[in-house]
Amino acid sequence: MIWRAFFALVLRRLDAEAAHRLGTRALAVTLAPAAVRWLVRRLCVPRDPALRVHALGLDFPSPLGLAAGFDKDAAHVDALAALGFGFVEIGTVTAQPQAGNPRPRMFRLPADRALVNRMGFNNGGAAAAAARLGGRARNRDPGVIVGINIGKTKVAADAAADYRASAAALAPHADYLVINVSSPNTPGLRDLQAVEQLEPIVAAVREGMAGRAVPLLVKIAPDLADADVDAVADLALRTGLDGLIATNTTISREGLATPAAAVAAAGAGGLSGAPLAGRSLAVLRRLRERLGADFTIISVGGVENAADAWARLAAGATLVQAYTAFVYGGPLWPRRVARGLGDRVREAGSNSPLGRS
Repeated sequence: MIWRAFFALVLRRLDAEAAHRLGTRALAVTLAPAAVRWLVRRLCVPRDPALRVHALGLDFPSPLGLAAGFDKDAAHVDALAALGFGFVEIGTVTAQPQAGNPRPRMFRLPADRALVNRMGFNNGGAAAAAARLGGRARNRDPGVIVGINIGKTKVAADAAADYRASAAALAPHADYLVINVSSPNTPGLRDLQAVEQLEPIVAAVREGMAGRAVPLLVKIAPDLADADVDAVADLALRTGLDGLIATNTTISREGLATPAAAVAAAGAGGLSGAPLAGRSLAVLRRLRERLGADFTIISVGGVENAADAWARLAAGATLVQAYTAFVYGGPLWPRRVARGLGDRVREAGSNSPLGRS
């Protein structure tokens, strides 16, 4: 209730990006002292053994993670993990620093519990993120799993070389690495999901990783045709990818409760949040059928509560992620969802879908 009042009275009156910066700054200041973070972790991080998942060769304290986009520059990893996420994915990080698209570039659609963003991979670049993560390594909170999501620098002419450079800089700091070829906000990026273009990028990233045993995943768009989803799944098996993340934001605006004029005013960009749930779930089910029971799939898109997260796990997800629901739900949202998931695991007993990978 307190968060809802703060959101309605303060944050909603601010530009969405300004509100995000204010919120993350407040989080950083509040949780900067290690003793405060320790206390918050004790209160929020799930210690329920029923929630533990072994996947990608890693032991996750819970299947609920924070999706890429919230912490683009790896500035708040430990603070975010302290709120109760089982893992935190930072980025998207590009090989070169870039400012992203002109502002305003993030918009709320409260009637749909959705966001529209055309941020354009604004970040300080791979070298800066690597330096920050390297410094954190000397004083990191224990047990925090960090994924790193890498994307193409807008001005890069050679996509494969650009991804290779990011992988070389960031793989030493990643518990898992994600190739993002599915954001709608970098011109031509989604074309790289075509298997004939994606396969050499996967190979280039592996070259950049220089033999490091870091799990490698690809994040795909919800707007792919079913045949293209199948083709990516087949490529994942053929190239030995460790997992897929499904899905990124959508360019669709179908079925929204927000008035058409307000949707049009937000303009182009990726839509995230509740309206994405149906397609994201459909892609998950298609991938699971195509890939078999043991392949790691992280489901993201429209996960709003414990029931949604449980439905994704039951449909074949190994892990789930959220972003927009966290923005609307506030800092205690991951704690609430993790507790709700724990209740469902115990109710399911031996029929629980957790731990399949």
